[in-house]
This record gives sequence, C-alpha cells and structure tokens, in this order.
Amino acid sequence: MTTSHSGMPLVLMYHSVDRYRADPYRITVRPDRFDQQMNWLWRHGMRGVSMRQLLAAHRQGAAADLVGLTFDDGYADFLEHVTRTLSWYGFTGTVFAVAGRLGGINEWDSDGPRKKLMNAKALRTVVTLGNEVGSHGMLHTHLTAVGDSEVRTETMHSRTILESIIEAPVTGFCYPYGAVDEQTITAVRNAGYDYACAVAHSELDGRFAIPRTYVGDRDKNLRLTAKVLRHELATRRTRLEPGVPG
Repeated sequence: MTTSHSGMPLVLMYHSVDRYRADPYRITVRPDRFDQQMNWLWRHGMRGVSMRQLLAAHRQGAAADLVGLTFDDGYADFLEHVTRTLSWYGFTGTVFAVAGRLGGINEWDSDGPRKKLMNAKALRTVVTLGNEVGSHGMLHTHLTAVGDSEVRTETMHSRTILESIIEAPVTGFCYPYGAVDEQTITAVRNAGYDYACAVAHSELDGRFAIPRTYVGDRDKNLRLTAKVLRHELATRRTRLEPGVPG
C-alpha cells in the first residue's frame, strides 16, 4: 500500500500515547495499540516521518511511501512511550508543543484527565532522537476567536521561545482545535513558518492548512485501511502547493 505522491500527503494525527482509565476526548492511544499501528504501517511498506521530512520528500516527488506522524500538545508520554516505538521501526515524528505551558498540564481540557506536558529538557531530548518540534501556539488558544495582536503572539512568540529551547529552527505550526481561517493562515505565513497543520479537510486545504487523519485507540487493521483509502479519495483532486492562500 502506498500513499499519494502527487496530491495531499497522508498525515496521521495523534495526541497522547499512554495507559488510561477515562478519555472523554478520545485523545489517548494505549502504548501497545500504538505499537500495533506503527507495525501496520511498517508491514504495508509505509514509513512514518516528521512533517519536515515528509514535505521535503514531497517536493522531490519521493513521498509515495511516507506518512506524516504528528503529536499535538507535547505530552510528556511522548518521550516515555512514543520515541522508543518510533526508533524501533526507524520512524520519526513531529511534536507540536504549547510553548507557554511547557512542564505544565493540559489546562484547556476542562473535563478531561490531567496530563503532564514535556518541559524544555524533554523537548531537547526529542530533537536529539531525530524528531521535529513545531509550535501549537502559546496557550492552546482558539485563534479564530481572538484579535490580531493575540494571534501574532500565539504564532510569533511561541516560535521564538521554542527555537531558543531547541536551538534549531521551528518551521511548522499546528492550529489549536483545528481552528483555521484565511486570517490565521496569513498570520502563520507572516510569522515565518514553512507549513501548518489543520485537522479536517476544507476549502483552505494547502501547505498552510494540511488536513490530517485522526487515529484513536480503537483503530486496528481494518479501520486503518479504511482511513488510508478515505484519505486517497478525499485528496485525489487536491494538491499541496496550489491550495496555499495568499
């Protein structure tokens, strides 16, 4: 099984990989299930890579067997459970960290279980293991609901903080809650990012609103196959570069 190399590349969206009792937002995948999902990719000839690697390969027409692996929010369990599995299969991924909450908890999930977020030291370790760090804003703010000044802080200041921590460029952004419109896309581009990830498909699909495929704890072989096929159908007529507004 291969993914599209001419249209929108396949990007999987994860959040937390950990053991759990309650998960009302369905953002957590158990470590053994995550290993099974990565094994499924490997057995089907696909390789999980960071967004930076995926987009570089896409520009060269060499992304047919690559799948972007993204992890929103920067949970501490990424370092504990995810990196070992990725390394085992020779995969990498992109962590979108909330710059203003490093070392804290997911305070934005008011009804869900509290989860620890990676601190600065953990982010640096993630990078040394070959993974990419991108920005998920300063405070996990719904960007389409705030003013221009706050959007600039969320996009520009978060990038500055993360770059100072990992001592490397931060070129990717991920819209909290998947909230994106043309104004936020313009702000992200003006902040100097190379790409941005959204959640669902929309008329804004493009390099600064890359749609992703949600993966949850219930996703086994058949569901993963269906999700890959659905992605192919949804993006057959969509190409990465022309969809960039502005």
